[in-house]
Amino acid sequence: MLNNEELAEIEQSPYKADFPLLAQNPDLVFLDSAATAQRPGVVLDAQRRFYETMNANPLRGLYRLSVEATAAIDDARKKVASFIGAVDEAGNPCGNQIVFTRNASESLNLVAWTLGRTILKPGDDVVISIMEHHSNLIPWQQVCRATGANLVYLRMNDDYTITPEEVAAKIGPKAKIVSVTQVSNVLGVENDIPMIAARAHEMGAYMVVDGAQSVPHLRVDVRKLGCDLLAFSAHKMCGPMGIGVLWGKPEVLDAMPPFLTGGEMIDSVTETDAVWAPVPQKFEAGTQDAAGSYAFGAAIDYLNEKGFDALEKRERLLARYLTDQLAALPYVTVIGPADGARHVGSVAFDVHGIHPHDVASILDMDNVCIRAGHHCAQPLINELGVEIGSTCRASVAFYNDKQDIDRLVAGLDKVWKVFNGNN
Repeated sequence: MLNNEELAEIEQSPYKADFPLLAQNPDLVFLDSAATAQRPGVVLDAQRRFYETMNANPLRGLYRLSVEATAAIDDARKKVASFIGAVDEAGNPCGNQIVFTRNASESLNLVAWTLGRTILKPGDDVVISIMEHHSNLIPWQQVCRATGANLVYLRMNDDYTITPEEVAAKIGPKAKIVSVTQVSNVLGVENDIPMIAARAHEMGAYMVVDGAQSVPHLRVDVRKLGCDLLAFSAHKMCGPMGIGVLWGKPEVLDAMPPFLTGGEMIDSVTETDAVWAPVPQKFEAGTQDAAGSYAFGAAIDYLNEKGFDALEKRERLLARYLTDQLAALPYVTVIGPADGARHVGSVAFDVHGIHPHDVASILDMDNVCIRAGHHCAQPLINELGVEIGSTCRASVAFYNDKQDIDRLVAGLDKVWKVFNGNN
């Protein structure tokens, strides 16, 4: 349980005024940030500013507007690289290691269909976890089917932990790719990526990380993770929808063939062949969302200016309070660790005898927004033994406060009474 000092820290949010949708709807309780975060005004302003002041196709012109647009995207790459610790020995951000995609799903598909199809052969193993979002599961299913490789699952123990023993048992000499989420979008638990990566490399495998639920909430450093590739999305960290990131070690990205082909990803073309442009352009065919990339840079500026470590601390307090309050309700079962300190952002739960869709619909009548469904993680839901195949999920961000969670609890009490009276 949080002490009085900790409760005081989350009593109110000093950040809601920065977010137009929240500021204009003070009665709204938004607890679905694991699906998408809200955007601060500075991000919305940046996207509009791009179109108003430098609207031109990057890389394609020598005139001033095009040069400025190109520089703006290069600057955004450097901000992203710095944010995830992709820097050289002198501390300079390695923007050329940042590939912009549409979202984390596209980044993971890119890896599966380029790296996977290049190195996998019949009998090889691709190792993922049972916790994976469909975006880090279905691409590997498809590639394994196409190449004859085996899809192997790391499973949790009763404490929702992937143990070193499980890792040693499942990641063996046949493993060629290991692809694991850092944070589960259902359970909110953080996996020990450095430990898994060390075993993967010991066995000669590549380590891929789905960072969609970790990069927005944790201080992620790719050097400390020990991974070869990392995927995440801008829209979960206050940036625009439609922008994803794939970071990779230079030697890995260089060895991967392009995923999409067309304009801007080539160095030269003849009637019978083509030479690819260097990374990152090799993976960015066609006109990219330049305004979105520029606005993503503004989102990173915002997070840095507010102090990301302070935001992370606040979110951890909110997740602990959320878990404790849900666990205290006699008609609610928290799905995942009982310890709120182990939840990064998300808490899944069940309201006894009431379908999650009904729970979410009734809460919405009181302007409380939560998620209901399988959360694009059906194998995990099945593994957890959830009979109806669906759960409720509340997820917090730094702009939430104690009152938001208290409103959720009051709303759940109303839901219970709708179905059960005062019993």
